[in-house]
Amino acid sequence: MSSAEKQYLELYEQAQGMICSHSSEVMNAQRDAAFERFRKNGFPTRKVERYKYTDIGKLFEPDYGLNLNRLEIPVDPYKAFKCDVPNLSTNLYFVVNDMFYHDEKPKGHLPEGVIVGSLKEYSSHLLPLTSHHYNNLAGKDEDAVTDLNTMLAQDGLFVYVPKNVVVDRAIQVINILRSDVDLMVNRRVLIIVEEGAEVKFLFCDHAADDRHFLATQVIEAFVGENAKLDLYCLEETHNKNTRVSNVYIEQQANSRVNHNVITLHNGVTRNKLNLDLIGEGAECSCNGCVIADKKQHVDNNTLITHHVSHCTSNELYKYVLDDESTGAFAGRVLVKKDAQKTTSQMTNQNLTTTKQARMYTQPMLEIYADDVKCAHGSTVGQLNDAALFYMQQRGISRKEARLLLQNAFINEVIDHMELEPLRDRLHYLVEKRFRGELNKCEGCKLCK
Repeated sequence: MSSAEKQYLELYEQAQGMICSHSSEVMNAQRDAAFERFRKNGFPTRKVERYKYTDIGKLFEPDYGLNLNRLEIPVDPYKAFKCDVPNLSTNLYFVVNDMFYHDEKPKGHLPEGVIVGSLKEYSSHLLPLTSHHYNNLAGKDEDAVTDLNTMLAQDGLFVYVPKNVVVDRAIQVINILRSDVDLMVNRRVLIIVEEGAEVKFLFCDHAADDRHFLATQVIEAFVGENAKLDLYCLEETHNKNTRVSNVYIEQQANSRVNHNVITLHNGVTRNKLNLDLIGEGAECSCNGCVIADKKQHVDNNTLITHHVSHCTSNELYKYVLDDESTGAFAGRVLVKKDAQKTTSQMTNQNLTTTKQARMYTQPMLEIYADDVKCAHGSTVGQLNDAALFYMQQRGISRKEARLLLQNAFINEVIDHMELEPLRDRLHYLVEKRFRGELNKCEGCKLCK
């Protein structure tokens, strides 16, 4: 047993009562089983296929503080939040560390029956609904980070969209990390989109203090028949932030899911996606773009499983790596025996702009059906010297030419995103990032 595993096992044994007293019956019911799985399996080593590019145990070795007694952390996000993704005509909510922020100001009216609020509170009020879904997907994975999150998470976000309800305005959730000491937060998200419903989410991660943060996040999303879910996750923190996010999505027949991850500024980021197509005619589009420099590390790992026939999946991930940064992409598409007429395309393209930058890529297809159309491809390269020379011959400086080529490379991913206000804003933010104008986010005080 490693020291990292030991400290969390001892923490749970000593603080179980406190953890449970500040949470809900539904969340508490899953803790002991998660504790036993974590004790049995421990953190995965790099010998485990899905964790070969990130040393998870090392990320959890430092002794972070935890706010298990739910002490109030003074912050008014409405006054403080002035960061690079403002309210894009959305329904705006805040999560401070891992607690839903209740002091809301009036906002756009949500359609009748739609719920956006504290997972702790609504998992108690809507016991049958939440108990049936909470940890239903994540608990089957036996992932150490997911189990640790299940052990320690006390609150988070709950979203429910009832049958045939369309939420026209996107729901924007600002996750703010705020602390006077180095802090670990464990955030949980449960999304239920019933039959025929439609909703768009934008999650924005920001750090308000120049402290070391370790954030674990588990998102479970259930997408009903003929329903549509757009899920955008944008990270703009700083180089002292470690983020480990596990997303679990289940799609019913003829449902549509757009999942997008954007990493503009970070320290260490590890994103995992498990997406299950269990109803015929389901479609998913999974896109990701990463811009990293200095010693930043970004690892995206995806598993899309086609359980039944006539389903479609598309993946496009692009990285631009500068300085001594490290990127990793491991994507696997699993087509089961009964999943005939499957269509799947996976593409990973990467630019390394220095000799010190490193990119690891591993696209995989595992097919057990014989009537499918599946393909994958991966490239790692540098900027085209001929294109740079051509642009310089026309009076464009080499620095500006590099910026234009990098912008064009990343913009292909952004153009796939259906949330138009975010798409327009990202074009602007990506250019700022390449120009080095987002470095102010290091040690950000919410741009005060």
